Amino acid sequence: MSINIKEWDVENQKFWESTGKKIANRNLWISIPSLLMGFAVWLMWGIITVQMLNLGFPFKPEQLFTLTAIAGLAGATLRIPASFFIRIAGGRNTIFLTTALLMIPAIGTGLALQDKDTPLWAFQLMALLSGIGGGNFACSMSNISTFFPKRLQGTALGLNAGLGNFGVTTMQVLIPLVMTAGIFGALAGEPMTLIKDSGWILGKILAGTPTYIQNAGFVWLLALVPLAFLGFFGMNNLMPISPNIGSTISAFIKILWLYGLAFVTAGVGLYLYLPAPTGLGLLNMWVALPLIMVGTLFVMKLAAFGEMKANIAKQFTIFSNKHTWSMTVLYVLTFGSFIGFSMALPLAITVIFGFQHELVDGVMTHTTKNPNAVSALTYAWIGPFVGALIRPVGGWISDKVGGSIVTQLISVVMVVASAATGYVMFLAYNSATPEQYFMIFMVLFVVLFAASGIGNGSTFRTVGVIFDRVQAGPVLGWTSAVAAYGAFIAPVVIGAQIKAGTPQNAMYGFAIFYALCLILNWWFYLRPGSEIKNP
Repeated sequence: MSINIKEWDVENQKFWESTGKKIANRNLWISIPSLLMGFAVWLMWGIITVQMLNLGFPFKPEQLFTLTAIAGLAGATLRIPASFFIRIAGGRNTIFLTTALLMIPAIGTGLALQDKDTPLWAFQLMALLSGIGGGNFACSMSNISTFFPKRLQGTALGLNAGLGNFGVTTMQVLIPLVMTAGIFGALAGEPMTLIKDSGWILGKILAGTPTYIQNAGFVWLLALVPLAFLGFFGMNNLMPISPNIGSTISAFIKILWLYGLAFVTAGVGLYLYLPAPTGLGLLNMWVALPLIMVGTLFVMKLAAFGEMKANIAKQFTIFSNKHTWSMTVLYVLTFGSFIGFSMALPLAITVIFGFQHELVDGVMTHTTKNPNAVSALTYAWIGPFVGALIRPVGGWISDKVGGSIVTQLISVVMVVASAATGYVMFLAYNSATPEQYFMIFMVLFVVLFAASGIGNGSTFRTVGVIFDRVQAGPVLGWTSAVAAYGAFIAPVVIGAQIKAGTPQNAMYGFAIFYALCLILNWWFYLRPGSEIKNP
């Protein structure tokens, strides 16, 4: 069959059974591992920076934290243009190129990590380029939504996003493992020696152990090369959805141009936000993020050319629909929480349970190392694993009973679990033996991850009900872009509250936000007389 498919009517049961199902499933099963790689490359800095500290790279912790911040913000910002790629460039062209581009930060990071004398700016550049992996989610979900009939979109999108989200767990498990052996031989360079204890899912790795940290970048090439090949030769462009994509080369140019614009706005925003010496430190986070989002949209509209300009203008109509904004908030509730907690949990475990919190001369101190501390790298993967595993279930249940009902139920669970987690954080952060609270802390966080995972599926199902096929893709992309800033916000908020000595306040604040989302969801989609009843 041709790469460019001219007839596509999957709401027609006969067409779906005879033609559509096979094509849709093939595109889905190439899309899933490609998206998984995107998540892995995007979020790898959370693990890499921990190991850079353990190996004695000559950077302060706050300098290394800029790497996770840069990757998180870049990935979210790149989702804004990525949400428009499918219509202007086609699904096959987009998924192939955005997957192939991940090879750049993978190779670059591996090379940079071979030498402790590599300057900080080189790592910051690779973290910025890793944002490509975050951006890929928006175009991947937008693409898959066009292949399946509405009655199956919850399940299909749940599978794509849920199994794609396993990139978080894959990265958290695989990176510490591949660092332990020279799997690439002389090509990858010599190992370094741990100067501090490290860990992986089976426990501690002692100081003095040879470590191939550069493998954290190179390992992704083993999957990216064959996936790029599969995307190019195995996926399709749907012409009814992408009517004016032009040649393959012209489609690539449009993607690279819009991603380039988003890199500029993300870079300028980061420079204004990050403290010296990396940036100017002029803007508060809550000012910087809206400015970056608005700036990216403005630059896209201003700098688009030819047919691309008309297509983008047409898709900008989603912003005049109030349901775009309500679903954006609800997706922050679900995916924003999932990705934010994925980034923040290792730090929270390390700081809250890695030290004894004791009164010394009437002052609470948090500097004495806890001899019974748990390793963050041993446990941090569990929550994201559960959240990703259960996400397709959320889509499947929502196909049966309605997305908004499921969203309402998980909102209640998240309000209670977040408030309870805050109270446990308070107890642990004021205890000389915080490890006694660790198990209940982890159980509550797993509940939060599970609820947010189910909610990821239910909110995407609701988008499929509210919007038509042309608008649903851009709306899915836009909502995921805004929610992805959770990868930036949650670590900053939790880190700031830990610094203030009140980590519980971060979770109490999240609980209040979740309660507001519960009211919003009921008002728009469940109350008697609501404009759109779902169901």
